[in-house]
This record gives sequence, C-alpha cells and structure tokens, in this order.
Amino acid sequence: MKCAFLDVDTVGDVDFSQIQQVTGDFARYTKAEFEQNSEAILADIEVIITNKVVINEDRLKLAPNLKLICVAATGYNIIDLTACEKHQVVVCNVTNYATNTVAQHVFALLLSWANQIKQYHQASVDGTWQRSQFFCLLDFPIFELAGKTLGIIGYGASGQKVAEIAKAFGMKVLIAERENATDLRPDRTEYKTVLAQADIISLHCPLTAENANFINTEFFQQLKPSCILVNTARGGLINEEALYNALSKQQIQAALLDGLSVEPAPHEHILIKNKLPNLIITPHTAWASQEARQVLIDEIANNIQAFIANEPRNRIGLEP
Repeated sequence: MKCAFLDVDTVGDVDFSQIQQVTGDFARYTKAEFEQNSEAILADIEVIITNKVVINEDRLKLAPNLKLICVAATGYNIIDLTACEKHQVVVCNVTNYATNTVAQHVFALLLSWANQIKQYHQASVDGTWQRSQFFCLLDFPIFELAGKTLGIIGYGASGQKVAEIAKAFGMKVLIAERENATDLRPDRTEYKTVLAQADIISLHCPLTAENANFINTEFFQQLKPSCILVNTARGGLINEEALYNALSKQQIQAALLDGLSVEPAPHEHILIKNKLPNLIITPHTAWASQEARQVLIDEIANNIQAFIANEPRNRIGLEP
C-alpha cells in the first residue's frame, strides 16, 4: 500500500523498518515538505500517518484513494472524524505506548522540585558553596515525598503507573472520582475530598470539549496552599491565566507542567514571559523517550498490518 508519514520530524530517531515491510511503499516527509507539496502527496496516497498535521474535509477531497489514517499519538483532535466517515476512511490511534516514560517524567519533575536540583547545582558552580563555612548548603528547603498525599485525576495506564511508583515512595494515593458522579467506585475518592487533602495533584486525563480549562480559579480555591500541581497530560486542561494568578499569589506551592495549551508557546505567553519561581515547564517531552517513540512506530505498523488483514485495531470514529 502507498503510505506516507506527513510529519516524520515529530518522532525523531526511530526505526521505520516495520512500516516499510508492511506497506512496501513508504514515503517520509517533514511537516514543511508536506505543506509545500500536499496536493501531489495526497493525490494517490492510501495510508496516511500523521502526528500533528490536520486532516480535514479539504484534505480528504485531495486524497480519493485514501483508506486509512494512522494517528501517531493517542489524541486524535487533529482528525475530522465526521469527514472521515463521509469518505469511508478508517482512523486508528495508538494508546499506552508512553506509560513508563510519562510516569518517569512525573517523578522527574517532582524530584527536581522537591530536592531543588537546579538551584543547588547553580550554587555548586557559581561560588556559593565555595564560600560556605559548612560542608553543605541549606539555602533551599528540601522535602520528602514519603508521607505526602498524591491525588490522581484520570486513572488510565499512566495514572495507574504513577500510583504504583508513588506507593513505592511511601506516598498515600487518592484516585479522584468524576466530579459530579453520583456513585462512588470502590477504588475512588470523592472529587472534592481529593482536592482538599492532596499535597500533590497529578493530571492524567484526555483533553475533551467538556473538560477544557477545568483547572480554573474555583479549582485552585479548593487546594491547600502547599499543594503542587503536576500536568503531563494536555495543556488545554488548565486555564493558564487562573494558574498564573494562583502561582503569583502563592495560592498553591508550585506547578510542574509538560507543555502548554499552545505549542510551541509564544514568548508573550503569560506563563513564559513572567518567569515565575514556582513554575517548571518542559516542552511536551514527557512522552518522548526513545523507547516510547519506537513502540509508537511499531504499533502503527501493527495497525496497518491489521487493516490490510481486514481486522482493524485501535479504530476510532467509525463503527467496525
């Protein structure tokens, strides 16, 4: 099948041999190359792989032979599913490929903040340590994760992995029930109770139209001032102006974020330009270990192979 990856530069140094073997005709384009030659590329394509390139009605009209879209991600908001249904195009995504690396990133952020790694490194090399009359510095408070209460919102694969690691640190884990749920599941804690008791809140829910910006002013008012917010999910879950206000007014201790609502974030973004001391941001890299990226590519190959065998897997949007 004639297959093209439309933004191969988004996945970096991975082995594409499984996709090449399954399709037999596999072309790779950077996002810029695709945007410059989209009509020609789409004209006779049968399988599209896309991470962030939007596939909408206009582009589907340019691809009369298209049969399958493989999203190189779990989220598929870049795909117009209604248009795909109209054009009888199957859409598949990949789930749970970055469970370990996302959980690892959560604790990389937490430990960096808890142990003040950046500040103590700087103090070690800028002369501060050398001027000390003692063997160590105590300039920046350090705290232990043991004994802290971790509230998890979103309990899929990554949320479960974070809970497992947290327990190894000796943390108490509370799994939040849905905010307006009438029945409490056995392993869940009432939503408002989690917010009130948590020392750390970690987000692991997908971004939907219903939960966009649900981390807002009202949310922050329910947290302890010592609470830390960790987000390795989607930036759009957070109302960033409300977060800025909460951080600048010390309504919460800190926010540790992987990505923002707009990526890459512009220089004038409220959380970028103000350089808050209680904020750490990484550029949407929680998913991006080499191992996780390779699993992603290999799972895409499996999706294509299953489609060719008329047994689609990880299918979204269209009913089998």
